[in-house]
Amino acid sequence: MPMQVTVLTRICDKKDWPTLYRTDRGTLLVQGYTGDEHGLNVPNGEGIVEIPVELLKKAVADGVL
Repeated sequence: MPMQVTVLTRICDKKDWPTLYRTDRGTLLVQGYTGDEHGLNVPNGEGIVEIPVELLKKAVADGVL
């Protein structure tokens, strides 16, 4: 069964980026641009996502975190 995902908040109402989601697994999903210029060693199966700090500030201000 696929996980259930709920939108918590987003910065732009005209598109889906950037967005913060809550799952039924007690985790968060973050949608943003992939950060290819970080120079970090990322294990297989993982990735880096770049999000604006404003997204987290908005989530706290909205009371969803």
